[in-house]
Amino acid sequence: MTQTAPITLGPGLLTFDNVVAVARHGAVVELGADAKRSIAASREVIEALASDVNPHYGVSTGFGALANVHIPAPQRAQLQRSLVRSHAAGTGDEVEREVVRALMLLRLNTLATGRTGVRVETAQTYVDILNAGITPVVHEYGSLGCSGDLSPLAHCALAVMGEGQVRDSDGNLRDTAEVLAEHNITPVVLAEKEGLALINGTDGMLGMLILALRDLEDLLRVADISAAASVEALLGTDSVFAADLQALRPHPGQAASAANISKVLADSTYISQRVSGQFTRVQDSYSLRCSPQVHGAARDTLAHAASVARIELGSAVDNPVVTLDGRVESNGNFHGAPVGYVLDFLAIAAADVASISERRTDRFLDTSRSHGLPPFLAADPGLDSGLMIAQYTAAGIVSELKRLAVPASVDSIPSSAMQEDHVSMGWSAARKLRRSVDGLARVLAIELLASTRALDFRKRDAAVAAGQDGPGAPGSATAAVYALFRETIPAPVTDSFLSPTITSAVEYVTSGAVLAAVEQAVGPLG
Repeated sequence: MTQTAPITLGPGLLTFDNVVAVARHGAVVELGADAKRSIAASREVIEALASDVNPHYGVSTGFGALANVHIPAPQRAQLQRSLVRSHAAGTGDEVEREVVRALMLLRLNTLATGRTGVRVETAQTYVDILNAGITPVVHEYGSLGCSGDLSPLAHCALAVMGEGQVRDSDGNLRDTAEVLAEHNITPVVLAEKEGLALINGTDGMLGMLILALRDLEDLLRVADISAAASVEALLGTDSVFAADLQALRPHPGQAASAANISKVLADSTYISQRVSGQFTRVQDSYSLRCSPQVHGAARDTLAHAASVARIELGSAVDNPVVTLDGRVESNGNFHGAPVGYVLDFLAIAAADVASISERRTDRFLDTSRSHGLPPFLAADPGLDSGLMIAQYTAAGIVSELKRLAVPASVDSIPSSAMQEDHVSMGWSAARKLRRSVDGLARVLAIELLASTRALDFRKRDAAVAAGQDGPGAPGSATAAVYALFRETIPAPVTDSFLSPTITSAVEYVTSGAVLAAVEQAVGPLG
């Protein structure tokens, strides 16, 4: 993906593609004129309240359970600094660069709505840090998803203040003040309300959701490809994928998945009903026959999650907020439940798609179910073990994905002296979904490794049976995947070090090479 023009931020302008472009590809961002006007207008409201004798949460009071403590005007700058420093309490491994960039962009997107009361120069500093390729250090643990992702966002706000550590554009870990100075970025001295505005949001969990949506959209197409390749190499039937059969149960995801599988198999002569005599099959196992039903349910789940993400992306999440008519009101819009639920739902879908993929892989290795393939797809069974342990690897990942499918969003734990007594755990749901997406890609890669290896044996058998009825040739789509894999993965002659082979297969899946090869052969998949 190449983003040449700057991405302009303002009410309702940001898209999923924009988030991915900034997070993964370093696209440049800018504040639009409307955004600057809205930010300046809401700031005037906050500055008017700063001299009011009545308490206003986050402007002249403490936070959370300390909301009833009045803070004198001379101490309010320190109040905001203390808020950010104390909330930057993360620990554990660093979070990935793309996640940090996504959450910073999404916080900036909320600032650009003009509903938070920050100054224009504060929002502009976020723009400058993103465009300089500077990445604040954010840690794995710290967010309960209660007032949004407080701790991860506080680590980013700390960098805006010139404190803590960041990764520079070359990935080096350095002191923030030094890196900002190199880029002529002046650290922000936070004014009233700004500390709250920088840390109250669902931006971390939303950013990870949007990135996962992009990855899963492609992986579900790869799942259709891998299922079709398994049906073909196991000499199955494609009659069950017919459009009129799918229309009897008109779930949109199921129809799209079945159409993809049919498209991949359209010109294969390995399919059973296209081969006479002994190769005709009445029906296949569930893991082959029901692939569209499982993949389709995952697709429909993805569509629901995307609808939630679009609403969240167009929201102004902060507490308190400056309303359109100039009121400053406390609210609960920072609670991450809507996002947390769909993050958990997607982890369930990813686990199930991986589960059915692993079952298809297992069929290749068992002579009682593989329809003439050698045990474990070994070149010399007994001397060689073939893909026996590759299936173990897939099974181990699937087992892990089942554990990751246990929802985080039901695991509320009270905090802040019972002021924040019900939390979303959306950040945790997002972190485990990232692991689930990675696991799904690996399981699908192992299935494709099995189907491409099976084609070697089918081709060998076809050569032996030349001039007789027998398996013919793979379809153009699966032939393209086979050729891709054979660029770095040799046909089996004897067992070799298997881990690098699996790594190569995974890279073909995650890089988009598998999908690109198939679509080049048969056209775009749905």
